[in-house]
Amino acid sequence: MADLFDCSDPAARAAGLDAATAAIGRGELVLLPTDTVYGVAADAFTPAAVTGLLAAKNRGRTMPVPVLIGEASTIAGLVVNLPPAAHQLAEAFWPGGLTLVLEHAPSLAWDLGDAEGTVAVRLPDDEVARDLLRRTGPLAVSSANRSGRPAATSAQEAVDQLGTHASVVLDGGPRTGSAASTIVDCTGPTLRVLRVGAIPVDTLRDVVPDITD
Repeated sequence: MADLFDCSDPAARAAGLDAATAAIGRGELVLLPTDTVYGVAADAFTPAAVTGLLAAKNRGRTMPVPVLIGEASTIAGLVVNLPPAAHQLAEAFWPGGLTLVLEHAPSLAWDLGDAEGTVAVRLPDDEVARDLLRRTGPLAVSSANRSGRPAATSAQEAVDQLGTHASVVLDGGPRTGSAASTIVDCTGPTLRVLRVGAIPVDTLRDVVPDITD
């Protein structure tokens, strides 16, 4: 069973971040809070770890795993180019519930599933998650639930579903904003909303008027 750390206690939070960083480095899975729901994380650059994440969720390769980053500047090293409209959305809504689908740099040694040369990137608005991401670099993170079941909104719910597959659990308290992130495809000539979530389409259009849904 995974080791659980209460991140409301500074000493436990520090110990938990150390333990989670070490676990990620060993190719193991970590359960962590994000600003939307709880997630299950693996090193994005360790294909076996990502395969383990998909297996834990009972999820196939046809639904590639998104990548979370700890700083907006990190995206420059992950993608071929960042279209101006995508940059405007990132500036407006990061950190927050916006995922951008972009062409990833072909030199990256990762396998996130059948992504067809793209990567879904997000900068979460959660300090525990971002503190871990600053230590580990980009992480492959999916909602902490078995495929087809509701996403976990507490550490206990995450443990109930995936605790046997993870080494470390970072408990950041319950998540009240349980809406998943809004996903925008930035790979075509016009930006397109793939999933409406935490950020409404009309709010996106305040920044990029010609976005489609």
